[in-house]
Amino acid sequence: MSAPLPPSSPLSRRRFLQASAAALSGLSLSGCGWTLAEVHPVQKKPVTGDQLHIYTWSNYVDDALLEGFTAQTGIKVIADIFDSNETMLATFQAGKGRIYSVIYPSDYSVTKMVQMKLLQSLDHSRLMGLENILPKFQKSVHDSGNLYSIPVSWGTTGFIYNSEKLSPSPQDWSYLWNNQSQLSRRFTLLNDVREVMGGVLKSLGHSYNSTDPQEIRQAYEKLTLLKPAIATFTTDAWRDQLVAGDLLLSMGYSVDAMLVAQQDAKFKYVIPESGTSLWSDTMVIPKTAPNPDAAYAWINYMLQPAVAAQVTQRLLFATPNKAAYDQLPAPLRDNPTLFPPESLLEKSEGIAPVNQTITELYDKFWTQLTSS
Repeated sequence: MSAPLPPSSPLSRRRFLQASAAALSGLSLSGCGWTLAEVHPVQKKPVTGDQLHIYTWSNYVDDALLEGFTAQTGIKVIADIFDSNETMLATFQAGKGRIYSVIYPSDYSVTKMVQMKLLQSLDHSRLMGLENILPKFQKSVHDSGNLYSIPVSWGTTGFIYNSEKLSPSPQDWSYLWNNQSQLSRRFTLLNDVREVMGGVLKSLGHSYNSTDPQEIRQAYEKLTLLKPAIATFTTDAWRDQLVAGDLLLSMGYSVDAMLVAQQDAKFKYVIPESGTSLWSDTMVIPKTAPNPDAAYAWINYMLQPAVAAQVTQRLLFATPNKAAYDQLPAPLRDNPTLFPPESLLEKSEGIAPVNQTITELYDKFWTQLTSS
């Protein structure tokens, strides 16, 4: 069984695996660890019945997972890595994704892929263990009823902060404005318009997914008051700066908070008490899947409670599988970063799709904010 990635090199759910050979456009898992590999052009990589190609995030598979699946099914897995949903979608739009039978899009990208007619509808009669998925992920705003996607992980967005240097500790979004002078140029926000605007909307008492132009403008205007104190907008680059003491607080994802806390227990995570975003990453089968039988075998393997529990323990992301959760050791089950109290989750929302006009409005304000 492979060990988890060391705390000294945390990998975000949104972070590309960096390496000196970064010019290569793909990554594979093989041997005894992470190794760079050439991307094989689709037309030169025939797929056989005993091979499964998956396209996933950098921290969602390890050797133990791949080897366990092969031992159980006889199917060899080749896992390639994407760094963002946008990269993944561009791969398929360019016709270069035909090699993959399973993909791991984030929840909001499932909606886009369905609209683009890229996904197969799932045959639930071929899936085992769907009843173990938590109800909130069976009724997602992105794919209610799991018609196209099966959730594999979930988490929240909040603040990761240095508990030795911030007193009082952050409790809600308003903390940023109330402590602006203390935090000045020593905190970061995500480089994500819907996450950042959503948090500000929550601070104003609105929905994370507001489609009211006046509310969105109000959130933008409140952000402009905070802008001089923000060090930068980044989804990944804050880690080393926070650990080094250059930053006091960063907006980030719960899975990243787990990894940073492994490095030093003084780094804490808090979900804003007025609510935040509730995200999930999923498994889907594209219409062009060359080996759908192996794809169903993989999804069924990932739905096995023992497998999902072991993956959660090794890779430290929250499982949406209730039966797997019940098998976790108490320290993980009781960890509020991974599994927040229901009282907070009830106030949180998945980032819902909005129409093109509202999308353009969000993007307009974001461009004004980040370019000024």
